Amino acid sequence: MDFKKFTNHIEELRQLKLGGLDAQFKLAPKLRLKYDQQKIAANNPKKAAVLALFYPNKKNEASILLTQRASYKGTHSSQISFPGGKVEKGDKNLQATALREAFEEVGIHKSDVTIIREMTDVYIPPSNFLATPFIGYAIKKPKYLINHEVESTIEITVNDLMSDSSIVSINMNTSYMDNVDVPAFSIDNKIIWGATGMMLSEIKDLLKTIY
Repeated sequence: MDFKKFTNHIEELRQLKLGGLDAQFKLAPKLRLKYDQQKIAANNPKKAAVLALFYPNKKNEASILLTQRASYKGTHSSQISFPGGKVEKGDKNLQATALREAFEEVGIHKSDVTIIREMTDVYIPPSNFLATPFIGYAIKKPKYLINHEVESTIEITVNDLMSDSSIVSINMNTSYMDNVDVPAFSIDNKIIWGATGMMLSEIKDLLKTIY
């Protein structure tokens, strides 16, 4: 998808009905399906926010920024995610959290980002976070300055995301599950699953109307 075509439909994207859990659950691991709203509330999850940033790549194709997390002794070590993190006291709201984290992790200035809309919250059982995604766009590709939490930035195109062949099933072994098949996106030899996969699934559902 040409980036200009994407920006021409910004107002439409703001008004469209979200796919919600139905869209997210297309890419949800079985572990996540065990949690209904009552169980999530009972766990009193920590709040977080992430930024799904659209921008034009070198070919002027609409692209989305992801990050490869750094390796560390923790639940989400080395996983692919959107820039984001937990709410801090100084954050005015969840959108402010997403923008602050994007600046801290990859150096994106909030003045360069136009927020399109808030998406559906995603509950992350292993770390007990409730993450709120925000989609936004920048009129040119950002110059990244990554911090210690990020190994590298990853660029995927909207065209690759929208391709049905990008959805696969993979067998995973992590610190909290063994030998489990999970749905995922496979794009440019990158496997995107879990909460990020669920967020991308809802974004894909939203984009179908304008693609």
